[in-house]
Amino acid sequence: MQKADAVYPDQAQTEICSKYGMPVQPPEEMVAIAIDSLGKSPIYGTRVKLPEDGNISWFIHCGEFSDADDFYKPVHVHHLSEMLPQVVNYLCLPTGAKFIIDTAGYEDVWMAE
Repeated sequence: MQKADAVYPDQAQTEICSKYGMPVQPPEEMVAIAIDSLGKSPIYGTRVKLPEDGNISWFIHCGEFSDADDFYKPVHVHHLSEMLPQVVNYLCLPTGAKFIIDTAGYEDVWMAE
């Protein structure tokens, strides 16, 4: 399968949602990634309510968070398999979901309050 032909949800994404008792919600075409943080650990993901006329609900960063205006950059979801493959299985978690994963196998998934 070519990266551009990725299907959402795939089996691994469905299993993550099922494991945490959450509905499956396929991602939008774009996500926001803190590109300068790539390679750090842990990896954090937050899915917010899609803003009106917006096209990004996932915000993902590695290591420490920054509130700098240019911290996140828009990236097409299909580039994640190359840039940050560890997060692909979490992309079908629903609005309000958050996750933390690390390179040692730690995984936590929950719904924001």
